[in-house]
Amino acid sequence: MIRLPQHIIDGIIEQARRELPDEACGLLVGSGNEIKKQYPLTNIDHSPEHFSFDPREQFAVLREARAAGLSIVANYHSHPSSPAHPSAEDIRLAYDSEILYLILSLQDTDNPVLKAFSIKDGVANEVTIQHL
Repeated sequence: MIRLPQHIIDGIIEQARRELPDEACGLLVGSGNEIKKQYPLTNIDHSPEHFSFDPREQFAVLREARAAGLSIVANYHSHPSSPAHPSAEDIRLAYDSEILYLILSLQDTDNPVLKAFSIKDGVANEVTIQHL
């Protein structure tokens, strides 16, 4: 389970809509399974089908989180026109089995769907999102 405040969910949705038609991406920082802060990052691929973090932004988040005694709990990205489920590429690129992977589907832009997954050894398992 991941505990996610509504204002962060809203922030992810707003970012994803703003960055259409490209995928939006970012990091979620917190403690244990509770998210404290969203860090929208630049998708340097500028693509509607995949994303890559800006490495400088990614390391800046890591430094800031560590300085605050927090850690990266999850990353997220949007699927502009496909379901909120990891693609084969998402699973292949899920290098850190200690974090969660959130996917926001904007397939129906009026009804966004956010899901969380643990991905280990090439297998994605859905994780419950508890709204705070």
